[in-house]
Amino acid sequence: MLAKRIIPCLDVRDGVVVKGIGFKQHRVIGDILTLAEYYSAAGADELVFYDITASAENRTVSTQWVEKVAAKLSIPFCVAGGIRDVKSAQNILRSGADKVSINTPALHNPDLIGKIADLFGRQCVVVGVDSMRDDHGQYWVWQATGSEKTASQTRRKTLQWISELESLGAGEIVLNCMNSDGQKTGYDIAQLTAARAISRLPLIASGGAGSYEDFIQLFSQVNVDGALAASVFHQKTCQIAQLKEMLIAKNIAIRPVDH
Repeated sequence: MLAKRIIPCLDVRDGVVVKGIGFKQHRVIGDILTLAEYYSAAGADELVFYDITASAENRTVSTQWVEKVAAKLSIPFCVAGGIRDVKSAQNILRSGADKVSINTPALHNPDLIGKIADLFGRQCVVVGVDSMRDDHGQYWVWQATGSEKTASQTRRKTLQWISELESLGAGEIVLNCMNSDGQKTGYDIAQLTAARAISRLPLIASGGAGSYEDFIQLFSQVNVDGALAASVFHQKTCQIAQLKEMLIAKNIAIRPVDH
């Protein structure tokens, strides 16, 4: 059985790490390189660097930042933010990223997923899906969520979009459950279960972690491949080493931290 992954996320805006609630009300958390180095040493299995306003501002994440962060890491590194063409993906990968994650650009140009996969391998193409539940219990994909001014609901239903991603060439899905984001009330088990039922791709859960128990519940109840979180790690509510010890004690396959 493949080990589950614990993945801190650095949401970056204006050159610093920030964190919001429901993709809004962002506050400054700290320095990008300091946090990247900390998580690499703390036992994280992977790190995500997400320039949250890149798509909204019609630009691509800076390769200079990618190079600086990559130099601090000894773990796999995924980068997201305005990657809207093959050349941008190539530049990010050559700058030190192991994977690229595309979200809004994939909605506007689904063929981009396959084009990147054909050139660099499916394993390095992650598709982020920002999903919000409406008042009727229906899940919808949102776009340009890095800014409150540009965030908007698309006409795509979340589960329909997820069901298409494997055939489009995606190698992995990160499901960002917007209703849970920053709430610290646990992952959206119902939505993640529904997504798992319709896709064979590696699935990463994102949004809602607030305690050690939330991770245990997630991995015990849904066959996801990893858990992405931000606030709970930034604020040291959960320490990665202790989290992994607790997961191992529950017989959940996880890579132990090397002390």
